[in-house]
Amino acid sequence: MDESLRRARIGVTLAFVVNGFTAGTFVARIPDIKSALGISDGTLGLSLLFISIGVFLALGPAGRNSARYGSAPITFFGTIGIAISLPLVGLLPSLQFTWFAFFLFGFMLATQDVAMNAHAVVIEQGAGRRLMSTFHAMFSVGTFIGGIIGGVLSQFEVSLLSQAAIFAALYLVLAFVIKSLLLPASIDQHPITKEKKAKSPIIFWVFGIFGLFAALSEGAAGDWGGVLARDTFDATPFVSTLPFIFFTLAMVIGRFSGDYLAHRFGASKVIASGGSIAGIGLALGLLVGGIPMLMLAWFLLGIGLSVVIPLMFSAAGTLASTKYQGVIAPSQAIARVSGVSYFGFVIGPPLIGFLAELVELRWALFLLVILTVALIPAARYAKAA
Repeated sequence: MDESLRRARIGVTLAFVVNGFTAGTFVARIPDIKSALGISDGTLGLSLLFISIGVFLALGPAGRNSARYGSAPITFFGTIGIAISLPLVGLLPSLQFTWFAFFLFGFMLATQDVAMNAHAVVIEQGAGRRLMSTFHAMFSVGTFIGGIIGGVLSQFEVSLLSQAAIFAALYLVLAFVIKSLLLPASIDQHPITKEKKAKSPIIFWVFGIFGLFAALSEGAAGDWGGVLARDTFDATPFVSTLPFIFFTLAMVIGRFSGDYLAHRFGASKVIASGGSIAGIGLALGLLVGGIPMLMLAWFLLGIGLSVVIPLMFSAAGTLASTKYQGVIAPSQAIARVSGVSYFGFVIGPPLIGFLAELVELRWALFLLVILTVALIPAARYAKAA
């Protein structure tokens, strides 16, 4: 790997860490947000929906802009956007303002996400080897560290606004560091035409479905694990973050192993095995109950889900630049897979919140057991990659 690729790999790694750290510190404070606003599980689910809507609506523009202007500048502006949106999230003056802040926050997270994944594909192709799971592992490292720090700040009752202001300042500095390390914008600029945009190879929708199952489960694990621990099992603020911390630790382990496992056994077997581990582990934890079993369940869920989305993104980018070259740009292919996958983040929070109002949160989360087990028969289609 030449020097420019090494520098770009460091820059993309930093972007993944920032994205993950942001998610981790936010998720750790969700119970505090619920408490500060004085809302029910159902209203919390509705509120989290605005983040998901922001994510979903950002995917198309992020993919097109990354193709038109290059993924590097969009990664930079996405990082700046996260820094700008964070203090708004921390204000919490009213429920309606929080919805607006959540929407902007989700939009900026997704903008950076699509662009940094597109840049990661360029680095993978330049290096001639699998790297995507490792990049996503660094996202999970950021999420893991962010979850711990967010839990500690919650335990010591540091205000959400103070937390947001500190991290926003840090991200502004890191944005310029990342910009200086990435490859030139011209490396992955692609002309956008109506003819190319109209074509939609079915394989990208198939990849998106796999990602949808994983994204809904992954998002719900983060959004609702702390609420379940605190409200159902009377955990303290820090202890209520432990299921999510164990989940992200498992994601780190699984994703650092993902590139090797996919190369050794094939993507379909890795996905099917992950579905089995996630489904059985989560079902066992929810049935037995208690904080220790909850931590084990979330750990096994993280192991099972860890490589699904990275494998889908890597496959989409590779196919777009090889089999479908001239039909769809890699950044657009990733955005398309993201669009289907991240719809899980859109429907997940309100769906789990609605079910929790009907049957209690603990039993509502059995929906995730069904979705993770569904990855087992669906995984055979990954052989197409």
